[in-house]
Amino acid sequence: MGSVKDLEVNSFKKPGPDTLGIGRFIFSNRYSVFDWGEMPDHIDHKGEALALTAACFFEELENRGIKTHYKGLVEKGETKKLSDIDEPTNTMEIELLRVIEPTYVDGRYDYSEYLKDRKGVLIPLEVIYRNSLPEGSSVFRRLKSGDLKLEDLGLKDFPSPGQKLTVPLVDFSTKLETTDRYLSQDEAMRISGLSRKEMVELKKIVTAVNSLITEGASGMGLVNEDGKFEFGFDPDKQFMLVDVLGTLDECRFTFKGLPVSKELARIYYRRTRWYGDVNRTKRENGRRWKEFCPSPPPLPPQLKVSISEVYQSFANEMTRRNWFDVPSLKEILAGLRQENERD
Repeated sequence: MGSVKDLEVNSFKKPGPDTLGIGRFIFSNRYSVFDWGEMPDHIDHKGEALALTAACFFEELENRGIKTHYKGLVEKGETKKLSDIDEPTNTMEIELLRVIEPTYVDGRYDYSEYLKDRKGVLIPLEVIYRNSLPEGSSVFRRLKSGDLKLEDLGLKDFPSPGQKLTVPLVDFSTKLETTDRYLSQDEAMRISGLSRKEMVELKKIVTAVNSLITEGASGMGLVNEDGKFEFGFDPDKQFMLVDVLGTLDECRFTFKGLPVSKELARIYYRRTRWYGDVNRTKRENGRRWKEFCPSPPPLPPQLKVSISEVYQSFANEMTRRNWFDVPSLKEILAGLRQENERD
């Protein structure tokens, strides 16, 4: 079980170095922010909306010749293409890779076991694309701390919130550590074992998928600000996209400057005392920070309803099918924008 979706593994076909396993993602209505894990609220119909949206992108990537682990959506026990299902479903069938966790030794993570055999395995990175730098982007904090340099962004001057990047930035963070940690490209290559040639190939795939998501978002009047992907090597040591992509949980979209994602929840929590507790306990207690951090408060009821409607409407419009009886995305966002301006 993850913080936002569960994984069922087919006991008769588990992954190995020479074979792909079979599993099913069951998308829940849970959500997570700031590495906390499951938050106190559940967002109605979020799971179904995520499954439908992700399936739409996976099937288009298949059409464009990009390998993924997607097999189909599950309806009444059968695995089907998006166009063949009749009702929203929160279950997706996927191919599975091995996951080789790093060990934690003497205050650092050791990836040597993973590096021994990279066939049929999850690559232990999150790969982030950045088309712009919206307010709240981690880039601003990292620039101020010196963890990121202007030349890494192709900039000469300190950027301002909302600034577009002439060339999208490909960024990296850890995937299998207790708390996500941003990495330089060289460090990302070191822990993943990627060669220079493999890094070039991975970036080409990132660029192509980024373009597809941007195309879909722009058709809805949205800006694709940034997002994340995960990759693995299949048994032939070819890249394949895994996990989920193109959804409101994996991407940051904006509408006239307003976030259209779980960033809406992040904005609320940044105004709470709990957000200060998160930062303090992370700083003081490292990887054990959750043991010392108070639990988060729930979302205001109307904000929770609005976020649910955003997920549902986004799925309707991205898939071009009316799965959910909710207002148009622009109508929902116009109301949220007014509320945000009043606050």
